[in-house]
Amino acid sequence: MLDWKEILIRLGAAALLGALIGLKRERKHLAAGLRTHMMVCVGACLIMVVSAFGFSDIIYSQHVSLDPSRIAAHVISGIGFIGAGTILLLKQNSIRGLTTAAGLWTVAAIGLAIGGGLYFAAVAATIIALLILWALQPIEKIYLRKIRGNHLIITASFHALNFETINEMLTKYGIHVQSFHYEKSEQEISFEIQFVKNDSTKMETILNELKQNPAITEVQWT
Repeated sequence: MLDWKEILIRLGAAALLGALIGLKRERKHLAAGLRTHMMVCVGACLIMVVSAFGFSDIIYSQHVSLDPSRIAAHVISGIGFIGAGTILLLKQNSIRGLTTAAGLWTVAAIGLAIGGGLYFAAVAATIIALLILWALQPIEKIYLRKIRGNHLIITASFHALNFETINEMLTKYGIHVQSFHYEKSEQEISFEIQFVKNDSTKMETILNELKQNPAITEVQWT
């Protein structure tokens, strides 16, 4: 059985490592921020401590057989309920929150590692997770922009704008559409247009021209 000092060390380390990852997510004002990551990591750590040492008084009793890994395994599957709550399906058929959900899953694993006394593995996993979340993000954006091109999302009043009009405008500035998708409701229509990377000066001119159209209610360029 662990003494109280070791329990405090493990729970404190779990709170600290969870906070390091939570701070990175907190800066983006995401649903799962500092406190959520800390709670998940501390909770997973406590469950691992209970799983490994909480039944030490009866484990050697006759006809008693315990597997400490079973509770830990249920933590990894159970954390999916929290992760699912951070995933959002937007109206442009895009999904947000997968990285946050994966981060919570990783934080739970870090908590389990600390609860099991694997301090080096927990610290190493925290450092790697921070590198993935922080250092690789700008590289990922540059890479994906080269592959996927740019996206232009235009929301306008229904029947007041069509794709042919938008395509003529883009073609006039030398921008060729790769693909497009639209959604419509009773009052408005939304176009999501994908095109190859172009001069940012041209895009500023196009955006200004679109915004001057009274039928257009919103313009987004990514």
